[in-house]
Amino acid sequence: MLSTQTRLRLEDIAARVAGGLEVSFGEMTWAQKWADHHSSAARILNQARREAIQGKAEPGSLDELLNSLDLGDPDPSNHLVGPQDPDVLAEWFCRRLNEGRPD
Repeated sequence: MLSTQTRLRLEDIAARVAGGLEVSFGEMTWAQKWADHHSSAARILNQARREAIQGKAEPGSLDELLNSLDLGDPDPSNHLVGPQDPDVLAEWFCRRLNEGRPD
């Protein structure tokens, strides 16, 4: 469980990430360390990253629902698109599992 002070600091950093404002390397390192060990911190950062990349989702839209559920990786460069070779898919899933971040 995150302390109130930690959560507020994370939310401040996340708001700047979502808004495209400057965040220092030290702040991101601190926030990522929390995200690596706490699912609620990871959710806060993922939602901010998703908003920074995709923009704010329209209220009541399917995108808003999916964003609130924090499903998948916010970085589109990590997405597989289109038909995939089964061997490539298996390799991708194995790599994700080895990284400790199954999506």
